[in-house]
Amino acid sequence: MKERYSTASKVLTAVFIVISLVWIIPIIAVLVNSFKTNAAVNLNAFALPNAETFTGWANYVKGMTFGNYPFWKSVGFSLFITLVSTGLILICTSMAAWYISRVGSTVTKIVYYLCIFSMVVPFQMVMFTLSSTADTLKLNTPWTIPIIYLGFGAGLAVFMFTGFVRSIPLEIEEAAAIDGSGPLHTYFTVVLPMLKPTMVSVGVLEIMWVWNDYLLPYLVLDRTKYMTIPIHIQYLKGSYGSVDLGATMALIMLSIVPVVIFYLTCQKHIIKGVAAGAVKG
Repeated sequence: MKERYSTASKVLTAVFIVISLVWIIPIIAVLVNSFKTNAAVNLNAFALPNAETFTGWANYVKGMTFGNYPFWKSVGFSLFITLVSTGLILICTSMAAWYISRVGSTVTKIVYYLCIFSMVVPFQMVMFTLSSTADTLKLNTPWTIPIIYLGFGAGLAVFMFTGFVRSIPLEIEEAAAIDGSGPLHTYFTVVLPMLKPTMVSVGVLEIMWVWNDYLLPYLVLDRTKYMTIPIHIQYLKGSYGSVDLGATMALIMLSIVPVVIFYLTCQKHIIKGVAAGAVKG
């Protein structure tokens, strides 16, 4: 029996190694091509650079200085939108999930199932009307687009937070109420600290989504004034629509590295938060 489990374990390990390589190979290809000339990338994207095709850091410098729009501004807008949107989603949805879990009325149940339903609605269904609506409501700037991200990110966040809040003993909050704690004070001093595992996992998932998102900022923002990193990369074109693939790969690598490092650092919290929010609920 032990030999059978040992063989199965080895087979699963080999399968997972192959799957991991399938996911890692594109990232390695981007990294390698970011140090190659444009002609070399077009000729063979999977070949290693040699003495003639190796560019050093030239592609990174060219990508960051290309055109009239500074790359550091795109980095700043991406960072601002990501942090504000994630913070807004975490605070608003965790409070909403706490209210939904504790009130349990017909209205809160309807709101909860609407949030669940929003998770399966394709973005393409609303993208055509979103741009004009955002312009009408003046939500087409980096300072206001987090409100739109709150709407699209609320479904998953409410689902995960609600599952975890339901596992928190109600007696803890009742004890705080007996001590004279109001709803807001109870939330911030009692409930919020216990939400940390789910808070971290939801935060990581939202950060990865907002940081890498291309379509929503492209539709909403005024691209003559504001560009995020994905939009900046898309505009990395020369005359007649030609694209410098080496410089493009360099900027893609710069956008990938921060979120990959962040994910690897927080992946154990993601697993813990998903288990706490989805399974216990």
